[in-house]
Amino acid sequence: MKSAGPGSGTFPAEIQEVTADGFSLRLGDEVLRVSFAEFPWFRGADPADLRNLERPSPDHLYWPALDIDLAVESIRHPERFPLVSRVGAGRA
Repeated sequence: MKSAGPGSGTFPAEIQEVTADGFSLRLGDEVLRVSFAEFPWFRGADPADLRNLERPSPDHLYWPALDIDLAVESIRHPERFPLVSRVGAGRA
């Protein structure tokens, strides 16, 4: 018996729609909405760069052209992952 060859090592992910306030992200059978208000580093990105998306594991997304890594859980529950910047902290 011969086993099948190695798979691609990736999981399906696709940007379906880009609007002025965010984009829709299909992960298999699940569709998530990514708001630019909650994920501001995507605002102003070229739609082609948004669509250039990799999903190396079920819980990890990567946009190579934008150098952005995200946990899928942070999109499902952004309230659990608040954006906190310490830039300029402690300056008078």
